[in-house]
Amino acid sequence: MNNNNHPDHAAIRQKALVLLDEERFREAEALLRLTLASGSGSIPLWKQLVAAIRPQGKVDEARQILEMIVQKNPDDMAARFDLSETLLLQGEYSRGWREYRFRYRMEHTLMLGRHLQSPRWEGQPIRGKTLLIHDEQGYGDTFQFLRMVAAARERSAARVILQVDADSHALARRCAGYDDIILHRATPPVFDFHCELMSLPLTLGLQLSDLPISTGYLRADPARVEQWRARLASLPRPLAGLVWAGRPEHTNDARRSMTLSDMAPFAQEGITFVALQKGAAAAQGATPPPGMALVSLSDEIRDFDDTAAILTLLDVLVSIDSSPVHLAGALDCPAWVMLPFVPDWRWLLQREDTPWYPSVRLFRQQAHGEWGPVLQSVAAALGKLRDDLHFPAGRI
Repeated sequence: MNNNNHPDHAAIRQKALVLLDEERFREAEALLRLTLASGSGSIPLWKQLVAAIRPQGKVDEARQILEMIVQKNPDDMAARFDLSETLLLQGEYSRGWREYRFRYRMEHTLMLGRHLQSPRWEGQPIRGKTLLIHDEQGYGDTFQFLRMVAAARERSAARVILQVDADSHALARRCAGYDDIILHRATPPVFDFHCELMSLPLTLGLQLSDLPISTGYLRADPARVEQWRARLASLPRPLAGLVWAGRPEHTNDARRSMTLSDMAPFAQEGITFVALQKGAAAAQGATPPPGMALVSLSDEIRDFDDTAAILTLLDVLVSIDSSPVHLAGALDCPAWVMLPFVPDWRWLLQREDTPWYPSVRLFRQQAHGEWGPVLQSVAAALGKLRDDLHFPAGRI
């Protein structure tokens, strides 16, 4: 307390920050509610309360607080972005997409946006014009939203130039809806309008009921498929792909990623696991849990074309929330994704399926940080898959 018997908000904020960093969400919530109950709370304290209650699944209240903050301060772009992701998580797509457009107006994202002279396409017909659609953010985002390029060309009646990064380029070339495709850092030809790939839902007015729009809109390279078919032919089926960790740079990585040793419950006779893990975590594939028949392909996978080919040959991909899940869904290949209690917005809430990808099944935490029941459910599903599938000896 300060000398005026009023709460010391700076000290409370600092204490709450420590609790939030240590994921002691209930303690942070109790501390913040006690202060805010006095009616003297500041906006930063309300934001901390959102950070404390949202991971506990109190999504409705988090949304109400964010709406209050945005109403009081419409220029608070961080709050607007948090509100957008909360609305999208709840399936409120009309309002969610509108708020999502502020994602490049925050202090730490200003330099990430594309600053182009041509106007942004807002969904109107522009027959005879050229529309540049450019990718953004992560690989999974690109795989998820490439489905909308064809709809954008149909709506705009324009010539569409699709610009994607080098790692997604080969797959995107086999996607429909563009007239020309170029690499991300290439200088595009003259264009009249532009639109970010993840702004297409806003410009096209995408609703939850519109999904999935299309399925199997990406295709693996047939030559790569045959190469990997020969590589995997000697492995006993069923074949289950494994991805256990995402990019450490991801803001939510600590809540979504695991280690290979965490997946020890999967080990059971009659299932061959295939590691598709990339990055530093791939080294864990050298020491799988006892009893797990694991073949690590991590060092052999050169690019997403290899990953796509492998996915078409697996019986299922089992993964944390990662780009291979989105790639599997875009290829219409079976995938099971293990999700934290409050997941990324695109997985919605309280459902075992996703309207984005009919081939994907969701396994959710029922409480924050509790992976054990999820792993046991996936292990049981793997056993059922093994028992339901009967493979003749020979090639895949």
